[in-house]
Amino acid sequence: MSTLEIDTLPPPPLPPKPARGVWKFVGTSLWGLFIFAAMFFGQATIVVYLLWQHGSGLDSAVIRAVAGSGTAISLSIIMGLPAVALAIWIATRLAGARFGDYLGLHWPTWRQFFIGLAALIALVGAWDLLAKAIGREVTATFMVEVLKSAQTDNVLWLLLIAFCVAAPLTEEFFARGFLYRGWSESFLRPFGAIVLSSLVWTAMHLQYDWFFFGEIMTIGLLFGYLRYLTGSTWLTIILHGLNNLAATIQTMWLASHP
Repeated sequence: MSTLEIDTLPPPPLPPKPARGVWKFVGTSLWGLFIFAAMFFGQATIVVYLLWQHGSGLDSAVIRAVAGSGTAISLSIIMGLPAVALAIWIATRLAGARFGDYLGLHWPTWRQFFIGLAALIALVGAWDLLAKAIGREVTATFMVEVLKSAQTDNVLWLLLIAFCVAAPLTEEFFARGFLYRGWSESFLRPFGAIVLSSLVWTAMHLQYDWFFFGEIMTIGLLFGYLRYLTGSTWLTIILHGLNNLAATIQTMWLASHP
């Protein structure tokens, strides 16, 4: 081959730019704040819209009534899902990763599902027994009030969608999906990521008291361990949805049998 031919050959293609992969502790924490803000904005949009529809004569009592109604709570929970999903999609794209792979959206095996379900039933059952032993209600006052409001507004079906579908997807995408993934590959390692993501998840349930905080925290630890053990966030989403469905049915039954 002549020197001229060598000079006219096209340059070799550049190697593909390596993906950044996973946000570590600081990146995950900062993106977590952004994702939480997106969720708050999505939920607040519904409340603002319902208040705007209400018209004039707004005072603190009216605002609390509208914001705390079954309709507002159901719609705000549902609207939080696309806001969180979009924010996480942006974060994962900038990390150079696929949304589903980053969040661990892989189907578990039937064996993993039944083991997780059995563990969840045992854990929740233990908390119910503890509640009865110390003379507490096994269902939260917040759940009873929201259920009654949804029944009054004839939106019980919407509340079921919000509690049993939208909330599990939103919260598991965020806690066991995004936060756990980044923190588990930082200095925290999986154990620290399980604990910290469970604390964040518990803090997202400010409507409950200390007793239910404890229950939520232990459920979060169980979900985090299952996420670590199976690599599947779909498993925790399904179990989360079943837990919320059972809690809603239990609340409905107890409310009708005082």
